[in-house]
Amino acid sequence: MPQKNPFATGSTERFPGFPGITAGLTDAETARIAARGPWAPDGTVEPGAVRLGQTLAQALLDGTPDAVGPEPAGLTATARELLPAGLAAVAEEVLRRARPAYHRVEGGSDDVRLSAFSLRQRGPGPHPLVVLPAGWTPYGWPLFLWTYLVLARKGYHVLAYTPRGLGIPGLPSTSGGLIDVAGPHDWADGSAVIDFAVDHFAPGVIGFMGESYGSGISQLVAAHDDRVSAVVALSTWGNLATALYDHGTRHLAAVRTLLRLTGGPAETKFDKENQRVLADFQADRNLADIVEWGRRRAPESYVDLTNDKGTPTFFSNTWHESLFPVNQVVTTFDRLDVPKRLNLWIGDHAVPEGPGLIGPPGETDTPLAEAYAWLDHHLKGEQAGVARWPEVCAQVMFTYTTARDPGGGGRRIVTPARRETHARWGDLTRTTEVFALTGDGAGGADGRLLPTGEGREPAETGWRRAFLAGVGTEATAMDAIMETGRAEWTGDPRTYDTRKFDRRHSVVWTTEPFAPQTAEGTGGRTGTGGTGGADGPPALRIRGVPRLRLTVRSTTASASLYAYLFDVAEDDTARIVTHEPHNLRGLAPDRDATVTWRLQATAYDLAAGHRLMLVVDSKDPLYADVSVTWTRTAIGSPAAEPSFLELPLG
Repeated sequence: MPQKNPFATGSTERFPGFPGITAGLTDAETARIAARGPWAPDGTVEPGAVRLGQTLAQALLDGTPDAVGPEPAGLTATARELLPAGLAAVAEEVLRRARPAYHRVEGGSDDVRLSAFSLRQRGPGPHPLVVLPAGWTPYGWPLFLWTYLVLARKGYHVLAYTPRGLGIPGLPSTSGGLIDVAGPHDWADGSAVIDFAVDHFAPGVIGFMGESYGSGISQLVAAHDDRVSAVVALSTWGNLATALYDHGTRHLAAVRTLLRLTGGPAETKFDKENQRVLADFQADRNLADIVEWGRRRAPESYVDLTNDKGTPTFFSNTWHESLFPVNQVVTTFDRLDVPKRLNLWIGDHAVPEGPGLIGPPGETDTPLAEAYAWLDHHLKGEQAGVARWPEVCAQVMFTYTTARDPGGGGRRIVTPARRETHARWGDLTRTTEVFALTGDGAGGADGRLLPTGEGREPAETGWRRAFLAGVGTEATAMDAIMETGRAEWTGDPRTYDTRKFDRRHSVVWTTEPFAPQTAEGTGGRTGTGGTGGADGPPALRIRGVPRLRLTVRSTTASASLYAYLFDVAEDDTARIVTHEPHNLRGLAPDRDATVTWRLQATAYDLAAGHRLMLVVDSKDPLYADVSVTWTRTAIGSPAAEPSFLELPLG
């Protein structure tokens, strides 16, 4: 089938350019930007990443009418001055293979026009196409321009677009309309983009690839459109409802972070209905309606459609994910009955994939290399061992070895963290061990976590321990969204001083130090995991989803229970293993209520000589709590329903 000429249809528009892109990038600056990734320390988009993406777009689209003609063309002299030599060479190579173009694509409804960028292969086709909805940022498709170059070098047509409503007014990468938060308008837009691509590129096969917001849209479009043959969903969600509201707890900091990244105030970015939902969420009202709103935007709600289509789906997420916590992704992944892969990494949202999406060396970046291999296998028929991949590959927390960075930038990774593969998610957990909670401990301060089971003393019950609620402690999930996870990813995880956990406003339980285990059944030797234990088999291999049961009594009708599990070294410093909050409403004051909930999944090796510490308090900056300040919350363990911590072990 002969390919159509898109430049005779009026689909391509002259690129108006980005304001302020005049100074060129250096090799050193480009390397620093790529290494940093997409996030600034305050949780906004890193300005350097924006500059790199926009500069690449400007250079490629400079002189577009000539560049997209029938003959290959290189960078203009002006464009060449913007890029360092290495990046310019890649851009020149791509321009010999593919024609860049700027588009305003008609959306699926409401006469919305979507800002888009394409790289159309010059050689005879048909060629496979990768569609990339941009993430939830005010800068749209340019942020991951390097990724489009990588895909074009691999022989793909590339079509990237900014989802409706996102962007700063006046930027050429901003799309029209109002943000639908991955709702039906976004699914329709995805299908309209496919229509555009079929009409103008005549692709042989189509895949979707997205990071964050773009990953959720990719899954949802694929569930509703038969033409999508493979999906790569990076830092994604499975259930938007439980990602933002679970165990009675609003993930308030996550929503506020997202609202700062739309490119304008809520009243100019969302329709009245979505404004109402967002306002209700922040005001803690009409939560049942909000849950239903989130479920309509959850790929998990349409998993049967995906299964019927058999769409191969690749997930990548992080253990300490602050925007879309890992458990809801695992639940969706487990329900998929298609060719699938789940990669789990150390870090936080978009931290592992971000550097490779933004700049060199994208093709040698492991999180991205495996995503590209997935597309190559399912869209181009290349093997590369993908068909033999186990379904799950999990990086084990902090099993890297590190050294002091001679440049003074903290620590750097010398040996990467170990990765473990599993045939399916359920294989992470081989067995479970239950730890009973006691009422007192050394010095009367901390309770104990005692293993239970055959041959051990029965769990101690009948005790009650209390704390003053509504006041935060040093036990928190993270210092800052994304930034704490970025430090984890680069080898410098947060260290806690457990002596600073204020026992007036929390209750604490600890195990005895764990003795060394034999190598048999441990899955191999670890590096210096935990908080710096010696090389050797781990004392405890936590794999999967821990479970906690507590009986609570409050002097008021509501209480917040924020549970944290720490790995504590001999010097009383600690690293976080996992956590999860639970807010309780409708309590009868001074009456017991027993609650069981799941903490976030983890893969963590505890070193010999270390202890586990469980901390429960009532406040964390990441979440909205329901505690009443200076009221009393008591944790107990009645004989009929003793309190326990259940650990999944691998």
